[in-house]
Amino acid sequence: ISRSLPMASYHIRQYQERDHKQVLDLFSRGMEEHIPASFHHALMLPRTLLVLLGVPIALVLVYGSWLLAIMCGFLLLLLLWLLARQPLKKFVAMCLHTDLADITKSYLRELGSCFLVAETEDQVVGMAAARPVKDPSLNRKQLQLFHLSVSSQHRGQGIGKALIRTVLQFARDQGYSDVVLRTTVLMHDAVALYKGMGFQKTGKSFFNPIAKLLTVPSIHFRLPLPLAQKHEL
Repeated sequence: ISRSLPMASYHIRQYQERDHKQVLDLFSRGMEEHIPASFHHALMLPRTLLVLLGVPIALVLVYGSWLLAIMCGFLLLLLLWLLARQPLKKFVAMCLHTDLADITKSYLRELGSCFLVAETEDQVVGMAAARPVKDPSLNRKQLQLFHLSVSSQHRGQGIGKALIRTVLQFARDQGYSDVVLRTTVLMHDAVALYKGMGFQKTGKSFFNPIAKLLTVPSIHFRLPLPLAQKHEL
């Protein structure tokens, strides 16, 4: 699969083994960029503010020590930072030890799957993967999009949209009825991109108990492919 992007020296192609290190670096950096947003989100929760204010004030009232209260406040902020980064760090570690550990095996040896990279000057600056949803209860043939990411230095140039369009065309060519995906509510740009390209919200879930505690759900999206349905008829 290859696609050139207008007014830029990028092209989209199938993943090759030589891309592995760059792909892992791109994925890890892209996920870690969301840690500050996760921390800010957790910080603004009413129950968090209650603890951050209530505990130091209680220490002042009980022990009469502002120094102890300030130290406690900094400790609570540190604990909150570690807590806020845990779901993202855990997700990255899980992916690095599962599908991204052997991309060729996970995506290129299975029929109906693909792994795309956007490249410029031998540098991988974008990526997207997709493989079939294996759920016997579904009456539709669905393709799930994974790991859409564009390097921070190359955003705003349409690379993300081009990767999604390439995946959508792949899905149509393979006869899929829908493309589905999940993304965290904190990835505002990604959520806006998917909605702008016609994806519809179908539900939400939580990656793990800490994500639920921090009220950081994963949003489920689906995009029906009418052309694929007509083709199947």
